[in-house]
Amino acid sequence: AYNCSGTIIQSIDSVLAQDVNFEIIVVDDCSTDNTVEIISEYINNGLVTYIKNESNKGVAFSRNRGVALAKGKYIAFLDADDLWAEGKLKKQLDLMENNQSVLCATGRELINPDGSSTGRIIPIKEIIAYGDLLKQNPINCSSVLIKTEVALEFPMHSDDCHEDYIMWLEVLSKYKTACGINEPLLKYRMSNKGKSGNKLQSAKMTYMVYRKIGFNRFSRKN
Repeated sequence: AYNCSGTIIQSIDSVLAQDVNFEIIVVDDCSTDNTVEIISEYINNGLVTYIKNESNKGVAFSRNRGVALAKGKYIAFLDADDLWAEGKLKKQLDLMENNQSVLCATGRELINPDGSSTGRIIPIKEIIAYGDLLKQNPINCSSVLIKTEVALEFPMHSDDCHEDYIMWLEVLSKYKTACGINEPLLKYRMSNKGKSGNKLQSAKMTYMVYRKIGFNRFSRKN
């Protein structure tokens, strides 16, 4: 969470609507708005665990900090301006338990900054292989459910590019495939402020991902 007082309540409520056991850890990356005041009732009622970085550390550090504090078998990431559909986590848990996958992502619906639908749905394959990731990144971070032990094994890094993309590549380079649920169980809020909002900048960061992982390493994978 960073300066997200206008959206974080919706995000938390979409988690509270899930029909599985969970804990919510809000990692505040040193917001300068009134985020903490907005969610104070949730904190006081014990619905969320709230921690705040002493300085702005970026999304990789913040997500890793949340992972380190989590007590569950699985980690689900959710940016504080995105929403989950009801039943998202249950569907992912059932699928992962059935096929022993370490990572599961879902399709997503793009929503406007005001929360209204754009009418655009981004699908996802049911099986995502390492080779698929080399072509593009179909895995949106806020849709991911991942085994905690795997998230600890491959922490996020490199905030100067697509830190989540690097993580998925590292995970699948070892575990080979991830599973997907081709339903828009994530409501992804569009914004030009994010790192992926500018297409040219996003392309440059994707190139940096390839450089950081290593081109030769790519060429050896199928």
